[in-house]
Amino acid sequence: MKRAESRQKEVDRLFLKMYVDRASEKITKRNFVMLSSKQIELEEQVASLREEIRKPEQETIGAEKWIELIKENAVPKELTATLLNTMIKKILIHAPEINENGERIQEIEIYYRFIRKNE
Repeated sequence: MKRAESRQKEVDRLFLKMYVDRASEKITKRNFVMLSSKQIELEEQVASLREEIRKPEQETIGAEKWIELIKENAVPKELTATLLNTMIKKILIHAPEINENGERIQEIEIYYRFIRKNE
């Protein structure tokens, strides 16, 4: 990340110089466009790296919220719609299937709030 940011600053500095050189027609349009492309590429790379760094932080925050909800509702007196809506994002109930033993199998997926699951 630091390398990418450092490289981005360097390219920004060069871009400013090339912009002045291009305005005074000291460099070709092709050279100017090449550096512009590199600058955009580095901006995207830095943004992507920042997002990768942010993901674990968001997951930690989500886990902390989940723990708080569990603590608050550890021993519920009754299962209410409010409690379920607070803790569960969605429930997927798949079509039933019959396995090789003739048993009916039905998959149910529960997506809890604040707990990341690939969807």
